[in-house]
Amino acid sequence: MRKQLLSAAFLLIAVSLQAQRVVPIHYGNMDQWVTRNIKESAVIGGNTRSIYAIGPTQTIEGAVPYRGLGGSPWGSSNVLAKVMGVVKTSNAVFPDKRGKGQCAKLTTMLEHVKAVGIINMDVLVSGSIFLGKMTEPISSTKNPYSKMEMGIPYTQRPKYLQFDYKLNAPLADRTYSSGFGAKKTVRGRDYAEVFILLQRRREDSKGNLHAARVGTGRQRFGATTDWVNSYRIPIWYGDITKHAGYQSYMGLINGEKSYYARNSKGKMVPVPEEQWDDANATPTHMVLMASSGCGTAYIGTIGMTLWVDNFALVF
Repeated sequence: MRKQLLSAAFLLIAVSLQAQRVVPIHYGNMDQWVTRNIKESAVIGGNTRSIYAIGPTQTIEGAVPYRGLGGSPWGSSNVLAKVMGVVKTSNAVFPDKRGKGQCAKLTTMLEHVKAVGIINMDVLVSGSIFLGKMTEPISSTKNPYSKMEMGIPYTQRPKYLQFDYKLNAPLADRTYSSGFGAKKTVRGRDYAEVFILLQRRREDSKGNLHAARVGTGRQRFGATTDWVNSYRIPIWYGDITKHAGYQSYMGLINGEKSYYARNSKGKMVPVPEEQWDDANATPTHMVLMASSGCGTAYIGTIGMTLWVDNFALVF
């Protein structure tokens, strides 16, 4: 009888595993990177810095705005900026060696900009990767979300977001530094974060975008850990505010916190989430992000570092 029960249990496990379909996200194994070598303006030192993008392996020389290559769906917080005529780069996302391949290393750090008599400021940057595009060159530090085209067209309904991760979480307070005024210490620790949001978007006659939240998978990480492989964040559908695992940070994103996207006229506009959609609705877009911080722009724990690899969707 015991052997029969064990056989039945193993059979159920095998059937369950066969029923699950794991679909890798394009370039989500983080093994290919574009290296961009950009010479910054002489007034801030004139150094050539390398910044990185997730895409087909190649090198680009010069201060050329990046538009994405090889069909890669990934954008990042690594950017080329041109403020008041000064060329500056920011890089907080790096390729990092992992076994025989590579992974993405996302870190929270201060970018220092100094030009005698013109600029002297520190800007806190949290390393982030996301599905979408960054609009370059960046011309100011105001409203950073308006420079990020968040989300890609997507119409399926996965059960989980799967990935590998490792985290180094310093036991330190947060720092606020936007480049204007002195740096400030903010009590409390930051968290790394990974999330997937499925939305049903529409555009009105004036070009405004609207969204209803179809599916939600979101988690924050605060404990230092070695590699955790094939970690899964469940995706819950419909209004999840009564779900046992619901946290306040999983709520709808709107108002000043709205992400942006291009409308049919090519203009970047906010995409406020106005309601929870029906649990059986079909999404039109997927928003996915991994970041070494989870708070407001320009605030985070310096040194917080999240490594991620092998992003996939599980059905």
